[in-house]
Amino acid sequence: MTTLKVGIASYDEMKALTLAIARGQRKLAPQEPRVWFPSTESFAKVLSAGNRDLLRIIVEKAPGSLEGLAQLTGRKKSNLSRTLKTMANYGLVRLDRGPRGRIAATVIHDRIELDLPLVQKDCAA
Repeated sequence: MTTLKVGIASYDEMKALTLAIARGQRKLAPQEPRVWFPSTESFAKVLSAGNRDLLRIIVEKAPGSLEGLAQLTGRKKSNLSRTLKTMANYGLVRLDRGPRGRIAATVIHDRIELDLPLVQKDCAA
């Protein structure tokens, strides 16, 4: 597996970056994050201890469906579905439809690296 590099950026910062890339004014360097969280709080929520445990169970047990994952974790299927969709939106897992339309989650990365500048570049002395 690989390391997913993530960053923290406000909606306005992400919009400005996206527009600059679309206009050809800016290119992302290979070491720059490709996935962005809107706040450190949202990053912490998505990667809480419980959710990291969920990712570990997916890797170790490889359940073939949300029903199987619910049985392994004791979590409700609706809760798992919502959590996994959020994780999929951030590129942490892939959700695949298998036999009989059952959805199974696959963990894509084994590490996350957070790029979090403490001071904005234009504010640095």
